[in-house]
Amino acid sequence: MTFNSEQETYNWAVSFGQTLKPGDMVALYGNLGAGKTVISRGVCKGLGFDGNVCSPTYTLLHEYPNDPPIFHYDLYRLEPGTDICEVGLEPDYLGKGITLIEWPERLEENTAGITHIIKIEILSETSREVTLEKIGAEP
Repeated sequence: MTFNSEQETYNWAVSFGQTLKPGDMVALYGNLGAGKTVISRGVCKGLGFDGNVCSPTYTLLHEYPNDPPIFHYDLYRLEPGTDICEVGLEPDYLGKGITLIEWPERLEENTAGITHIIKIEILSETSREVTLEKIGAEP
């Protein structure tokens, strides 16, 4: 899907967020400035959260009070190969809510539990190519 503005990307993410259910884990891949946090904001809005959503770069995790709760990770500052449990991605706990993970490539192959992969490619200053893959989905 190609989006020609931040608003188009956000609107798509709101709709996508409405399809998620507790236990879903969404990995967001893209360079700096690609729109990972824009998509995170839209997903949170789609899940009914009206509070402030920003990238938790310095804290690693923002937990948003919502029903279901939303766990928003930013792993940018971590070393490659970090174990998913070392950063609090504990499947039993996270199963109660929706998890968004920016910079999941820091986990390398330690990505058990991820249910959706979103890849964002910068086409121009305002355009983005977004691909969505559901893990374990039937063709």
